[in-house]
Amino acid sequence: MTVVADHVVVEPHELHRTEHTDELEGYLHGDASVSLILVDMRPGGAVRLHRHPYGEVFVVQEGRATFTVGPDTLEVTAPPRIVIVSAGVPHAFVNSGDGPLRQVDIHLSDRFVTEWLED
Repeated sequence: MTVVADHVVVEPHELHRTEHTDELEGYLHGDASVSLILVDMRPGGAVRLHRHPYGEVFVVQEGRATFTVGPDTLEVTAPPRIVIVSAGVPHAFVNSGDGPLRQVDIHLSDRFVTEWLED
């Protein structure tokens, strides 16, 4: 990480890597008030039902996803589409397309706080 008086540059190797995401928690990189998840998910990949005490914004950049948001099911296809989920609302998504799902998940918090609602 490169820190200059008025900005921070985060290198790819500094992100937390999982099977299909790269994650950045804002508090670990200066005083950012948001956290990000960069999703690159194969067809059929999914994130199970959960909720946060803050809002989350999903920017679907490539592919097709089926979102569950509260009682609703949303089919979302790129080119870029944006889904905004309010604080406390249960949500999940699955790559329902036949190619990769690439999206940016913006957590309106400087750290991830997740309550998983299903195993």
